[in-house]
Amino acid sequence: MTRLSGKVFAVCGLWMVLLGVYFILLRPALLPEDPRFMGTSLEALRVAAPGLERWLGHVFNVMGGFMVAAGALTALVAWRFLASRAPGALLAMVVAGAFSVGLMSATNFMLHSDFRWLLLVPALLWAAGLACYLREARSGDAGVTRRDRAASPASETPKRA
Repeated sequence: MTRLSGKVFAVCGLWMVLLGVYFILLRPALLPEDPRFMGTSLEALRVAAPGLERWLGHVFNVMGGFMVAAGALTALVAWRFLASRAPGALLAMVVAGAFSVGLMSATNFMLHSDFRWLLLVPALLWAAGLACYLREARSGDAGVTRRDRAASPASETPKRA
């Protein structure tokens, strides 16, 4: 059985996958807020750097691919390794959250992005997942039944060849 923390992190992983797909398929190279942050206009950027938008399209394809990969791995760790309290799983989730949704949210606030409040949600969700995990760890196996433990791969005895 997957605990609440695993479910919260799995949702975060799915969100990362969907954000990555958005970056690959739908995100324009420059949002209206980008030239505004730089103190210029889209037209001036196009004149000054004619290939910028095409180049940024490639950059966002790569970045989107990394988001999809990170989201898929986050969902796997959440569903499989947090449930079994695998060593290193919590550390992996802390590092992944800090450098993905945490850094993204902080940067969007620094830039005064139009999307900063929306992009705070995944960081808060990640923090909630960590809080759930720590609460679950303090309470032991609360919420995990004997049948769930019996079905867990960690409870299986190794088979001899």
